[in-house]
Amino acid sequence: MTTVDNQTDAATGPGAGDVQQRLVAFLGSRTGGDWDVDQDLFASGAFSSLFSLELLQYVEQEFQVTVEGDDLSLDNFRTVPAITALVQRLRGEGAAGQ
Repeated sequence: MTTVDNQTDAATGPGAGDVQQRLVAFLGSRTGGDWDVDQDLFASGAFSSLFSLELLQYVEQEFQVTVEGDDLSLDNFRTVPAITALVQRLRGEGAAGQ
């Protein structure tokens, strides 16, 4: 299991641990199950293409980022750490805490 940094920086937003916790909570609320941060969301078969759009909308609204162009790659949404890295990169936070 992945270890996460739970620190939050007021200037840059939620830390990696907070992003991951929010994502896992969102996934659990949408599926009624528990999610491991390293689980491949799409290989699990638990999600439809409609869910992909819901996940994109959640990420953009929850973390105040815009995902467009090459960032719309499935690999950026495959696992919770991949989504977290995308959020941090789009917020200019680097890869700290992964």
